[in-house]
Amino acid sequence: MEVKTPKTLREAITYFSNPDNCVTYMAAKRWPNGVTCPTCGSTKVKYDAKTWRWQCASHHPKRKFSLKTGTVLEDSPLGLDKWLPVVWLVTNCKNGVSSWEIHRAMGVTQKTAWLMLQRARLDVIACRDIQSYRCYDHCSRRGAARKA
Repeated sequence: MEVKTPKTLREAITYFSNPDNCVTYMAAKRWPNGVTCPTCGSTKVKYDAKTWRWQCASHHPKRKFSLKTGTVLEDSPLGLDKWLPVVWLVTNCKNGVSSWEIHRAMGVTQKTAWLMLQRARLDVIACRDIQSYRCYDHCSRRGAARKA
């Protein structure tokens, strides 16, 4: 499933402001062959649009999971509408981006922007696959990113 990729920051902010676009985009990039449970790897999952989470058909302790599960975004209270434009900035700005730029562009505090920037950089460094956001699944596990 091919999804639209924003070309400019303005397009990214506008496109990712819709939660359904965020879910569609991230699911397509993270699971190109269909959604799988991050705990057991099962493809028998059911989507709950009300909570934006999936539930695995297999019975195990971590049946429910979201797009953030197992990524650097997992423990963040910020939504994908804030995270995806920041990841877009980090991966598309040739000369890098500062936390002050993120603070001004996204309307978050500078401290929050700094933390977002650190996590996004960890993700990009761990992946070495800047143009493909598929890093969220394979390389973004927080423990693996810190060890790398």
